[in-house]
Amino acid sequence: MKTRIVLVFFTVFMAGRMMSINISGSMGNERPEKGIFSPPLMGWSSWNAFRVNISEDIIKGQADYLISKGLKDAGYKFVNIDDGFFGARDKSGKMHVNAGRFPNGMEPVVNHIHHLGLKAGIYTDAGNNTCGSMAAEDQDKSGVGAGIYGHELQDAELYFSEWGFDFIKIDYCGGTYLGLSEEDRYTSIRSNIDKVKKGIALNICRWAFPGTWAKDVADSWRISGDINAHWNSLKYVVGKNLYLSAYAGDGHYNDMDMMVIGFQNNSKVGGTGLTPTEEEAHFGLWCIMSSPLLIGCDLERMPESSLKLLTNKELIALNQDPLGLQAYVVQHDNEGYVLVKDIEQKRGKVRAVALYNPADTPCSFSVPFSVLEFEGKVKVRDLVKHTDLGSFSGSFEQKIPAHSAMILRMEGQTRIEPVLYEAEWAYLPLFNDLGKAPKGILYAVDEKASGKMKVGYCGGSPENYAEWKEVYSKEGGHYDMTIFYSFGNNRKLELTVNGQKQMLEELGMDDNHSKITVPIELKPGYNIIRMGNNYNWAPDIDCFTLTKK
Repeated sequence: MKTRIVLVFFTVFMAGRMMSINISGSMGNERPEKGIFSPPLMGWSSWNAFRVNISEDIIKGQADYLISKGLKDAGYKFVNIDDGFFGARDKSGKMHVNAGRFPNGMEPVVNHIHHLGLKAGIYTDAGNNTCGSMAAEDQDKSGVGAGIYGHELQDAELYFSEWGFDFIKIDYCGGTYLGLSEEDRYTSIRSNIDKVKKGIALNICRWAFPGTWAKDVADSWRISGDINAHWNSLKYVVGKNLYLSAYAGDGHYNDMDMMVIGFQNNSKVGGTGLTPTEEEAHFGLWCIMSSPLLIGCDLERMPESSLKLLTNKELIALNQDPLGLQAYVVQHDNEGYVLVKDIEQKRGKVRAVALYNPADTPCSFSVPFSVLEFEGKVKVRDLVKHTDLGSFSGSFEQKIPAHSAMILRMEGQTRIEPVLYEAEWAYLPLFNDLGKAPKGILYAVDEKASGKMKVGYCGGSPENYAEWKEVYSKEGGHYDMTIFYSFGNNRKLELTVNGQKQMLEELGMDDNHSKITVPIELKPGYNIIRMGNNYNWAPDIDCFTLTKK
């Protein structure tokens, strides 16, 4: 036995890493056992339906529909004015509204929203120009120079002190154009907003997971490019968020963009609208993955079926659950994904489960209850159909159609300890999806890996590690830990358990995928396991399993 970990590989980083996907996942960050957090924001936003062609009457009218259609009662409280309200800055740099679109100024609009018992949201860009001024289809020249860059404190005083807004979405078209630093820009904006008014909700709209620093700045952050009203767009957005649960929680959330439900009859957003089955998948996945729920259609013309779906109390309860968790992938067979998260109580007997089929053909699921950490009989309820499906033993089997998701509430007799921890559940402090670092740590596709995903480019510095913050043991004690890994020739994996370095033997490998079993000791409750390499690349990490001695 050696006192250091050395895992030997046959090859340096594989060429197949070019197939990697910059998406991530986890069982979630460490949270207080009985913590209660602010839920994802719910409301309506103007961009998808109207783009820059907004007005005082449109915004007031949509706010009224939130009331008359029962959406406020279902939890939708925000009315967010997106790009298009800008007029021009005066000689002092103060922004004025577009007089043609808002002839009475912004104060009457905000007052109308507040008098309805709703909250008001506004928009800006982290750079100099807004997206509406740069997009070919809009070319709204009023947005040139309307960004907050160079006017942070001045605009914050106008938007939140003078006009009284409660939320701001901050785009990045102007920031991209100028090549600015995302972290610097958004951190500075947050600081200046806080000087004016504390507690303003903030959304980072950078179209990719920006980095772990975002949690110190924003309530939510976009993780993908703009959504459109067709299935391939929906599939793309969900795919970007499948493995990002480690970065959600504690009142901060991965934003999957404004919803495109209700666009069958009034599509001004790209695409021709979703089918009813696709809309059910759309809303169910946004709910179980704890994305902000912002309706994007024209509420006046929204079909009744879409309204009924958007006011489904059982689905909304998953999104607004006080634990504030995002579902994570526990099974990926063929084209289907199984996602799960705790609801109501951490490590309780009730969990939310999604069977997600993004494929163009039907998909059959066979989900062992042990994968969901259940033992004994399990009661299953379909939350879309409001139907109890019965009690099951051993596994749950279901065939679901193409472009669909089945959203379930499961209640088991016994909750058991997890045995398997995937690498794609790990928290990576240096991870982002901006694509600026050619060898940045990432979650990569590997068809031979458990769950078909792994973590690569881990190590090289003390800060670049993978960490599982909620490795659970009911009673604590001695365990055998088996680590599955690949591609580690001339590399070493450094392992710590609750801050204590572990002892692993040196070994060689005859192929590119191998494993090592080591004894570890866990304390009762949650444990922290970290893998990395301070001064060299660590091997690609697939997963690890725990066996109680």
